[in-house]
Amino acid sequence: MLGECEETLRGTVSSEVVRICPEDFQGITPKLAVKAGDSVKAGSPLFYEKNQPSMLFASPVSGVVTTIERGEKRRIRYIEVKADATTEYLDYGIKKPSDLSAEEVKQSILDAGIWFLIRQRPYDVVAAPGKTPRDIFVTGFDTAPLAPNYDFILQGQEADLQAGFDALLKLTAGKVYLSISPKSSNKGLRDAKNVVITEFDGPHPAGNVGVQINHLKPVNRGETVWTLNALDVAIIGRLFNKGIVDLTRTVALAGSEVKQTGYWKMVIGTQLKQLFQNNVTEGISLRYISGNPLTGVKIDADGVLRAGHSQVTVIPEGDDVHEALGWASLSPRRYSAGCTYPRLKKAYRLDARLLGGRRAIIVSNEYDKVFPMDIYPEQLIKAIIAFNI
Repeated sequence: MLGECEETLRGTVSSEVVRICPEDFQGITPKLAVKAGDSVKAGSPLFYEKNQPSMLFASPVSGVVTTIERGEKRRIRYIEVKADATTEYLDYGIKKPSDLSAEEVKQSILDAGIWFLIRQRPYDVVAAPGKTPRDIFVTGFDTAPLAPNYDFILQGQEADLQAGFDALLKLTAGKVYLSISPKSSNKGLRDAKNVVITEFDGPHPAGNVGVQINHLKPVNRGETVWTLNALDVAIIGRLFNKGIVDLTRTVALAGSEVKQTGYWKMVIGTQLKQLFQNNVTEGISLRYISGNPLTGVKIDADGVLRAGHSQVTVIPEGDDVHEALGWASLSPRRYSAGCTYPRLKKAYRLDARLLGGRRAIIVSNEYDKVFPMDIYPEQLIKAIIAFNI
């Protein structure tokens, strides 16, 4: 896919207003901890989980809460904070995870409002603090289209990574599994201590943590495991090494419609319009995505970096494309997963069109050819559509 990110750190992006969207955190019911006009520091709670009040969600910046936008049934859509020129952090104290008990490590992460970095399987929701996972799985690379290079992002963060791993080790009675690419050269990943390191090679979804769990130690009925990516492990380690909540991410800007790709530092919720200004193709409709083209979230040109994302992608919308025979046209310029015509070994300029619609699923074994797990994918998809899971 055209638009690979150039491995160059371009600078830092900051915005006057930062917007946090509770819907980014699956499986929670948010309750406000602030009101419009309140002053907050970076690390101060903005909201909490209704059924687990100890699970706080931290502000990434210091400033004043300006807007609390609600939608249908008064559901909280987003919280806006007008950021200070200089960020003031709430001090949680420097701690060494290896010297703390499991409960102290857990409480430190909860109090700091970054528990949302830990996900739970099954269902990929925010982890339940009251449960003890069988194991914890960390993915140290990403194979999604135009994905950022974790080795590049994690340069110089070896100490934070190890502190994060030490904290995770306290949270499970089992093991912490770290999956890396054979091409990985980052010492913080390759030389991580007290974790089980496994190399995964191959195309996407080799970097998907669910695939890695399936090959390492599948989840059986009644079992719970937790998952993270290595970038979030470093954020947890930063909490213990520096005593502050620093939600700064190094974000890749990629896509065929970006003039100058590269990496920028920013916090979650940062407005991205200055990143796109004079840096994207003009004259056509564009699809702006927080995340990767497969699983990212569609945003506006003045949208924000959503929680959990370290990639922003810009591709053509495709609504201005008119082709003879439409999806059935045969052209070597088009990508074909099924080799309908000779496929060239090149990067393609793909757009956001689905090129299809709702139809009956015919069991043709097409999914089986690429599915990385030893299960029946078509039957699983039918069960999901019928809510029979």
